[in-house]
Amino acid sequence: MKKNISALTAVSLATALALSACGGGGGGSSGSSNGGSSNNNGSSSTPPASTATSANVTTPQYAADSAQLAIFNTINQQRQQCGFPALVENTQLDQAAQAHASYMGQNAGTITDTEVAGNPGFTAVTYADRAVHFGFPGSQTISPGSQTVYAGGESAGYYTNAKLTEAAYGQQIAYEWMSGVYHIAIAVWPITEIGVGWNEFTYNGYPAIQSSVSIANMQPLAGSLPLTFPCQGTTGVPYLSAGETPMPPNTSGSFGMPVAVVGNTTDTIVLTSGTYTDTSGSVITLQILNSSTDPNKELPPFEAVAYPAAPLTANTAYSVSLTGTRNGVAFSRNFTFTTGNIVG
Repeated sequence: MKKNISALTAVSLATALALSACGGGGGGSSGSSNGGSSNNNGSSSTPPASTATSANVTTPQYAADSAQLAIFNTINQQRQQCGFPALVENTQLDQAAQAHASYMGQNAGTITDTEVAGNPGFTAVTYADRAVHFGFPGSQTISPGSQTVYAGGESAGYYTNAKLTEAAYGQQIAYEWMSGVYHIAIAVWPITEIGVGWNEFTYNGYPAIQSSVSIANMQPLAGSLPLTFPCQGTTGVPYLSAGETPMPPNTSGSFGMPVAVVGNTTDTIVLTSGTYTDTSGSVITLQILNSSTDPNKELPPFEAVAYPAAPLTANTAYSVSLTGTRNGVAFSRNFTFTTGNIVG
């Protein structure tokens, strides 16, 4: 069985200061490899300005019981219970994501963020460029000082020697992203729009899957910042993640469910300590990753991540204790989440 996750690339933060940021990563699954993954690592270009308007839909248009709908619903369920804004389907981002998923399928199923001109199915090099190609607005500021347009994305692959329902495949991909030290961004960044792409072909008699999401439109967060994912009451998240590209520091390739701490995009979040404590009282000291200490240069300043260097235990409650600063002001967060019997 297998899964591959390529690094998320965040491009084109349209603000009065023309900010940009990069992120990346991914989760794992109970699987064996059928391909590689890659990371754009900040080489993306900002797309040109566009006069096109965003094509949001009020009710998701993904087919019932489809993998795309399962991805959309799973991500939104986890985001909303932790106070993050729900994502709205955008049909232009759908087209961009679908084009990239198809591109990966036409190129031996290789999981990648970027596309190469001349390869089968080429649309544009970066997530942002592909979004603009399908009419999504480029750099645009609606009101002075407000951050309104952003385009980026994540990609993943999955193969297992068992046939699942399409909805189960989609949920698996969603949890792969949400359990990655870098890809957890899909659950916590203050984006508001998403498009989902999906491609399948048969490998050794079973589906080999390539999926991509295009994400966009940063908006200010509500509530008592910073927010976290997981948060109090989160259940069913993976206990193990593997196959992240780039590999998180101080891991052997697999690790436990991370926790991300996020503020507004103008904030600087710095974690100083983090622990998980299981029901037996065993304390796990978490690896701390801030933007300033990330050797892979993937985390933006408004996001920090803490994670166990080894897998957790399935179906187990963990008490979380975090301390840090938001723009130099101290904060602490204490809550409990529960893993499921899921490998991300």
